[in-house]
Amino acid sequence: MSADSATPRSEFATTLQIIPVVFFTFLCYLTIGIPLAVLPGYVHDDLGYSAVIAGLAISVQYFATLASRPLAGRSADTLGPKKTVTIGLIGCGVSGVLLLVAVLLGRWPTLSLSLLVLSRLVLGFGESLCGTGAILWGIGRVGTTNNARVISWNGIATYGALAIGAPLGVAIAHSVGFFALGVVVIVLAALGFYLARPIAAVPVVHGERMSYRSVFTRVLPHGIGLALGSAGFGSIATFITLFYAANHWPNAALSLTVFGTLFIGARLLFANTIKTYGGFRVAIASFSFECVGLLLLWLAPEPHVALAGAALTGFGFALVFPALGVEAVGLVPPASRGAALSAYSVFLDLSLGITGPLAGYVAGEFGYGSVFLFAAVAAAAAVALSTMLYLRNARTPNAPAAA
Repeated sequence: MSADSATPRSEFATTLQIIPVVFFTFLCYLTIGIPLAVLPGYVHDDLGYSAVIAGLAISVQYFATLASRPLAGRSADTLGPKKTVTIGLIGCGVSGVLLLVAVLLGRWPTLSLSLLVLSRLVLGFGESLCGTGAILWGIGRVGTTNNARVISWNGIATYGALAIGAPLGVAIAHSVGFFALGVVVIVLAALGFYLARPIAAVPVVHGERMSYRSVFTRVLPHGIGLALGSAGFGSIATFITLFYAANHWPNAALSLTVFGTLFIGARLLFANTIKTYGGFRVAIASFSFECVGLLLLWLAPEPHVALAGAALTGFGFALVFPALGVEAVGLVPPASRGAALSAYSVFLDLSLGITGPLAGYVAGEFGYGSVFLFAAVAAAAAVALSTMLYLRNARTPNAPAAA
């Protein structure tokens, strides 16, 4: 019996079915977060390369994630979500081996840097497969009526792991040494692989499969909305500390904490609104909150107002990905859900990759506060786009809808 046709279960029971599989996303992003804060310093200070090279060595992972999205989607659709997750975890483990060897060969900077870059590329591949596979695995366990809940919990696992991983990595590097980072990554990946074995796989969905190009075209409007809304997150993550410093305000880290807390809180408390009111209406409200929060940051005369702006932005951004994601995945046949999810996720990768340089240009020309105005305009455009999609969907009720 499929999850879609099974007897309806309580929300708590549904959550208990979701958590075991999104835990693999948590482990995957823990392997990403642990080296994230310390590797730039290792490349710059220990290997002697410039800050630009240090930044590129870290950023190359995101290009690998972006490039492997189509493969991740097809793998989840054809091999099955469980096998896709295990392959992704193997990739994370291999990246740990390469990281360990890179540190051990630190006497030869060129060789060490090459292995480090290769480690980041493999990690990006593992991230793409593990994240996409875990969502499809969760949907297979609880049914498509709980798409939004699965996507929301997967996001909580993602950002929670990154928040825990960064300070944990700093502590490990300072107390044990850089080499220990590779060991910890290997252990975490191995733990995930071991824990995945006894959990039942879900059936591969057979039937019509759309070409990736067709899937990409179908989810394009939703992806553009996601990209516009993600500009706020990218701007805060990159420039909030510089914005505080330019205004001589203390506690910039508190704004990031508040952003993250409201983000996770909103996902925990309001994920069900997508199922109740539909993805487009939740997206319109979410983008509106985000826009107001970013405008508050732009106009903030004092830290307390900026803190409120960061809180509103985190609250608004929280449901953007699942709200539009549910609608996007619902536009394709069940056998192409993985492809739709990976194509949709591409726009988050692109947005976070493009926002940094664009916002940097805006900051250089008009000041750090203007970065948040730039992001607010993007969020306002996302409100307009989501409204257009909602009205189009309302006019054509027989069109593919979110499951």
